[in-house]
Amino acid sequence: MIMQYTKKLYQVPTDHFKFKIGKTLFDFKRSPAVMAILNCTPDSFYDGGRWLKRRSLIYRIHQIKKEGADIIDIGAESTRPGSRPVSVKEEIKRLMPAYELCRKIAPDIPISIDTWKSQTAKYMLKEGADIINDISGLSFDKKMLSVLEKYKPAVILMHTPGKPSVMQKMTNYKNLILDIQTFLKKAIEEASCCGINRIIIDPGIGFGKTVEQNYEILKNIKKFNILKRPVLIGLSRKSLIGKILNIEPEKRLAPTMALNLQALLSGVSIIRVHDVLVGRWTVILYHYLKRGAK
Repeated sequence: MIMQYTKKLYQVPTDHFKFKIGKTLFDFKRSPAVMAILNCTPDSFYDGGRWLKRRSLIYRIHQIKKEGADIIDIGAESTRPGSRPVSVKEEIKRLMPAYELCRKIAPDIPISIDTWKSQTAKYMLKEGADIINDISGLSFDKKMLSVLEKYKPAVILMHTPGKPSVMQKMTNYKNLILDIQTFLKKAIEEASCCGINRIIIDPGIGFGKTVEQNYEILKNIKKFNILKRPVLIGLSRKSLIGKILNIEPEKRLAPTMALNLQALLSGVSIIRVHDVLVGRWTVILYHYLKRGAK
């Protein structure tokens, strides 16, 4: 009954893979996108602390633009396993310098805000952010949905079984793929009921999953296409690579590219990366493989 009522209130698009974000019209079925990671944190697992000073931040944004990012995802709170949340005030304080510089240096690139907090989302949407990337899939902050309903940004709904401080203790699933599908399906329905139609989904590599479970997700990534939304994958330099190859984050670029290429060939629409140029090369190779060598 809820869905029937909602369809009378909101126009439901016929193509969930083609929509405008900011100034850009994305067609995710035809052309996968590269999302650049811009961490404004002192403690992220790979680049924490690198972009906190204004000069280094300006350099990073110019680099992201030059290397061909389609979206910039700004995060101000580390969500690595075991991390603790920061206050809304501190999160916004970290976000705003990066956001303002992105708008100045790369005005045509859509900006995503990586936050699960409704107050942070509201503040940044008022500022003009294009996407809210909620790692909790609307499950941590019950006020998030009402904020999204008001501003109707594009949203990324990710699966996680719990907050970063405890999520690695919550890796017992009845059926890993089905459980994630069910979680994301519920989140999609909740967002759709509020008139939010530009939805991207993320199975949450590294969030409440063992190494083996992360690879099970990658091997079954095609199964998330049943949800009929663009799929984002975020595995850049993560521990699922390091624990198999016994290498530190600084040495995980090549395997990141290999896994991202496999994910694209399996139907993933967005790769979220630290290394934008290599991400762009990966998409180019994907297109070449899809059309076939001549």
